[in-house]
This record gives sequence, structure tokens and C-alpha cells, in this order.
Amino acid sequence: MRDHQAGRTELRGDCERCFGLCCVALPFTASADFAVDKAAGTPCRNLREDHRCGIHARLRQKGFTGCTVYDCFGAGQQVSQITFGGQDWRTGPPERARRMFDVFPVVRQLHELLWYLTEALALPAARPVHAELRKALEKTEELTGGAPEELAGLDVAAHRQEVNVLLLRTSELARAGTKGRRKDRRGADLMGARLRGADLRGASLRGAYLIAADLTGADLRGADLIGADLRDADLTDADLTGAFFLTQPQLNAARGSAGTRLPGSVTRPGHWTAQV
Repeated sequence: MRDHQAGRTELRGDCERCFGLCCVALPFTASADFAVDKAAGTPCRNLREDHRCGIHARLRQKGFTGCTVYDCFGAGQQVSQITFGGQDWRTGPPERARRMFDVFPVVRQLHELLWYLTEALALPAARPVHAELRKALEKTEELTGGAPEELAGLDVAAHRQEVNVLLLRTSELARAGTKGRRKDRRGADLMGARLRGADLRGASLRGAYLIAADLTGADLRGADLIGADLRDADLTDADLTGAFFLTQPQLNAARGSAGTRLPGSVTRPGHWTAQV
């Protein structure tokens, strides 16, 4: 079983070891996030023969902001190098390529669960459920190692539900030590909400819609942010110290500043620099 630091490293996308799967397997629609339509299984027009992006340094300027937000949690290199043993989808039969594209989003979901479980095991407050979390982690790791046919037929939703029960319990334990009132805003519609300077310490914001919300200077210490939609949310000078279940894609979709305080599990997005 992975240790916490090694697990975090393995659960980050490594494009050098991937065959550009996210640029082929996934569909996208012309919108504020993508400049054009693309069907699932069709290579993006910007994908080069060496599996690199031809406009990587200019994605935002070219209308592909969605690409800069996305992260596969290491599923790309897992499917490319482990599940399919380094066999490139470009050089094999069409059936193998289709199976790779089917398996990739499944493994991506499993790797996201591994990220949450790894983080949960690093929370001292969750010690009462650490044994169950370890079992869930081991089971999820075992699933990621399945054969392509097994992965393609996996009921990921059912497994996610099993894991979510443990993650919810983890959240309750972790937030129990927060002083003051712990707000429950699970699934709340907070799109465009004016939350400047709000006290959201230890709040449950699981699945909350915080699209374009003003969280400038908000106190989010110890908040549960699993599944929260932070697209275009303003985190300028907000304090997310100790916030948990926050992923890099969520943060990449938000806006922030040099004064935004972050938990150690994520890194400050490069595009924030221009906004300071």
C-alpha cells in the first residue's frame, strides 16, 4: 500500500509517460472552456504526433482554459504504461485504442478516490476510521490494477458510493475539532454569492456550487471542499489552511492571489500570478 507522500506523487498527471489520453478519449463542447467541439475518441487538433500539445504554453489565450484546469490524477500514465503495458493507441488495432479510451475515465475516477483516501489517512482526527480507510484504499488500488476488460465493466458509481460513506465520516471527525459554528452548506447553491470575509471554518461545502462566488479574504480553514465547484470563484487572500479534499483541478478553475493561503496538498496555479 502506498505511503502518503509517495501516493501523492503517483496521483498527479505525468504527461511524459502518457499517450495524450485526455486529449483523445474525452469529449468537449465549444464554450468558455474550449474553443471547439471534439468528440470522444477523436484526437484534439492541437495534439502532435509525439503526444504533446502544440499550444501548451498558450492554451488560455487560444480558448482552451478547460485543458489548464483538468488533471487526470495519474490515470494517464497508469493506463498507458501499466494497464496497456506501454502500447501506444496510435500503433495498435482500432479495438485496442477504443478500449484504452473506455478504460481511461474509469481509472481516472479510481485515482481520484485514491487521492481522497490517501488524504483521509493523513488526517489524525480520522484515526477512528483509519483501518476502514486502509481497506478501502487497498481495494481501490486492486481495482486500478485490473485487466482492461475488467476495468471497462467496473461499476465505478457503486464503488464510489462505498468510499463516500467513509469520506463523509472522515469529514465529520476532521471538522468536529473546529471552534465555533460549523456550517453545513453541503450541495448549496452559492453561485455568485457574496462571501467576502465569510467565516467558513470547518464548514461542509461538499458539492456546493461556488461558481463565481466572491470568497475574497474568506476563512476556509478546516473546511471540507470535496466536489465543490470553484469555477471562477475569487479566492484572493482567502485562507484555506487545513482545508481538505481540495484537488488541483478545483483550484485551477478558481482565481486567487499571492496572499491566498493553501493546504500543502496542492500548488498555487501559475495563471494566478498575472492576477496579483
